[in-house]
Amino acid sequence: MAGEIPDLDRAGLEALQLERLRDTLRRAHEHVPHYRRAFADAGVTPDDLHTLADLARFPFTAKADLRDNYPFGMFAVPREDVSRVHASSGTTGKPTVVGYTREDLDTWAEVMARSIRAAGGRPGDLVHVAYGYGLFTGGLGAHYGAERLGCTVVPVSGGMTERQVQLIVDFRPRVIMVTPSYFLAILDEMDAQGIDPRSTSLEVGIFGAEPWTDEMRRAVERRSGLRAVDIYGLSEVMGPGVSQEAGETQDGLHVWEDHFLPEVIDPVTHEVLPDGEEGELVFTSLTKQAMPVVRYRTRDLTRLLPGTAYPAFRRMQKVTGRTDDMMIVRGVNVFPTQVEEQILAVEGLAPHYLCVLTRPGNLDELTVQVEAAEASYDAGRADLLGAELAGRVKSRIGVTARVEVLAPHALERSLGKAKRISDRR
Repeated sequence: MAGEIPDLDRAGLEALQLERLRDTLRRAHEHVPHYRRAFADAGVTPDDLHTLADLARFPFTAKADLRDNYPFGMFAVPREDVSRVHASSGTTGKPTVVGYTREDLDTWAEVMARSIRAAGGRPGDLVHVAYGYGLFTGGLGAHYGAERLGCTVVPVSGGMTERQVQLIVDFRPRVIMVTPSYFLAILDEMDAQGIDPRSTSLEVGIFGAEPWTDEMRRAVERRSGLRAVDIYGLSEVMGPGVSQEAGETQDGLHVWEDHFLPEVIDPVTHEVLPDGEEGELVFTSLTKQAMPVVRYRTRDLTRLLPGTAYPAFRRMQKVTGRTDDMMIVRGVNVFPTQVEEQILAVEGLAPHYLCVLTRPGNLDELTVQVEAAEASYDAGRADLLGAELAGRVKSRIGVTARVEVLAPHALERSLGKAKRISDRR
C-alpha cells in the first residue's frame, strides 16, 4: 500500500541500515571523486565499516563541498541517467545542486506519501500544496507524495494569496502543505475577507521548510482549527519527507531511518552525541542513487529520541534553530525561535517579525521589528507592547533588545522559507 510505514523492529531496522550503508559508502567511493579523496584523507575505505558506530570514522560533507563540485561533480551516475535536478537558492554563493534518478524520484514520492499518511492524510483527500514549485524541492516533493498516496492535488504554489483563499473556500481541501509563515499570511487574508479561518474545510496542516515553535503551533491551531504537524527535509539529503511528525501524537518527527541515517554531533568538537543530547543534525543517505551523501552537516539543532507512534524509528525533536542562524549578542547565543516564543506570549503581537543585529559602535545591538495583531491594533499601545516584549526577552533570553512594534502587514511576507535575521554590521 502506498505510504505504508514498514513493520520493523529496531534490530531488523539496524541490520537493514548497515547493509544499505555499506552500499552507499561503496557507491560514493567508487563513483564520486570528492569522496574518494575525502576518504583517503581520513584514512578510511568502505571496508572499514563493520558496525553502524564505525560511520563516525568517515568524513563529513558540508555545503561548501557541494558548491566546490558545482554543478554535477557530486553525482555518482552519468548526467544522462539523472531524471531531475533541484538546487538551493544560492543567495550566499553558488547554488547547491542535487540530482535524482528515476529510482530516487520513486523513493522520494514514497517517503512523502508515508509522511502525509503519518500526518493524518488519507487516499482521496484533497491536498492544497502552497509550497513553492521549481528548483526548491518543497512543492514538487509534496505534489508527487500526495499523488502517490492517492490524493487529489491542487498545485497552487506560493503567492497570489487572495487566490489561495478563494481555492480553499471553493475546493474545500482537507489538507494543506505550506510553510508556517506563509500560512499565517493566508490566515491574515481570510480575516481581511471576513472569512473565519475555523469555518474552512482544512483539518490537517503539514508545515515545514523553516523552524517553528510549539507556541506557534498552538497559536495556529487556535486560530484555524486544524491539526498542525511538522515535516522535515533538505534538498541535499532528498527534499521534504526525511522525517515526519505523527498527527496523533504531535511529539516530534519520526526519521524514516530505512532511507536516512541520522547522527547528532557536537558542532564544535564533532563528537557523536548519545541520543537525548542536543547538537547538530547529520544525515547519511542510505538509498540515493544519483547523489549519495555521507555525513551531511545540516546545521540544524535538535536531539534524537525514542520512537512513539512508530517505535522502530527514532524521533528528532522539533528543530530549535540553526548553527548558522545563531546570533551572538554581547556573548549570549540567541536563536530566532527563542524570540518568536516570547512574541507569541504577548497578547496583541503577531508572529511576523524580523531580528536586526547591528554594531553601531563596539557592541552588538539587537532590534526586534514585530507587527501588532490586526484585531487589537492600537497605535497608542505600541510602546507598551514593545516594553512588555523587551522585558520578556531580557528576563528569559538574557539579552537587551530594542523593540519596534509596527502596524499590521508592515513587514514583507515570506512565500517560501522565512528570513528572520538581518545582520547589518
